[in-house]
Amino acid sequence: MGQKVNPISFRLPLNKDWQSKWFSKGNFAKNLAEDLAIRQAIEKKYGKTAGIGRVEVLRDNDSITVNLHSSKPGILIGRSGQGVIELKAYLLKNVAIYKTMDSNKQPKIKVDVIEIKAPELNAQLVAENIAIQIEKRIPFKRATKQAIQKTMEMRAKGIKIQVSGRLGGAEIARSEKYGEGSVPLGRLKANVDYGYAIAMTTYGTIGVKTWIYKGDILKEEKEKN
Repeated sequence: MGQKVNPISFRLPLNKDWQSKWFSKGNFAKNLAEDLAIRQAIEKKYGKTAGIGRVEVLRDNDSITVNLHSSKPGILIGRSGQGVIELKAYLLKNVAIYKTMDSNKQPKIKVDVIEIKAPELNAQLVAENIAIQIEKRIPFKRATKQAIQKTMEMRAKGIKIQVSGRLGGAEIARSEKYGEGSVPLGRLKANVDYGYAIAMTTYGTIGVKTWIYKGDILKEEKEKN
């Protein structure tokens, strides 16, 4: 009892999609390590500033496509697409697996930037926004309540936020939950988005978890999309 499951993996493939799309018989562990290294490199380069809510990795026989879903596509694309070119070079230079390869054997990396038009409904971006405000010494209660208000204004069915750590610099760590509306985590057809971010403060790290309920998705609606 009391064990929890990630709401996104819990709904695969009913109304959620995989973030890595490829098939491999003999190189599964290698490809998985590459995917993780690519995500870590992107997080290290941009952090929370680029508004990246989702990173998708698609593989072909000799190429890798990285789809970046961002609320700030201009930061990633740069002037005349220079940002995308720099990101490709950065990945080939900083991913440990690609460092040991010859330049001729390195895979072709393609980067696509997809705009997130409603960042208030993206749980990962909401969590990162709260974490950024906590790092700027804004009271966590104010940050969470503002995030809840903005999300509900975008006609979400419900939102739940959990903040854990040494809140307000307290000596004893604790967790506090805030929310509005309903978030039915036990219903499989419920479209629940989940995000997690860490705020680095002078008195330790504070974790921010966010659940956003956007309504139910029926099987017929998913097949149409």
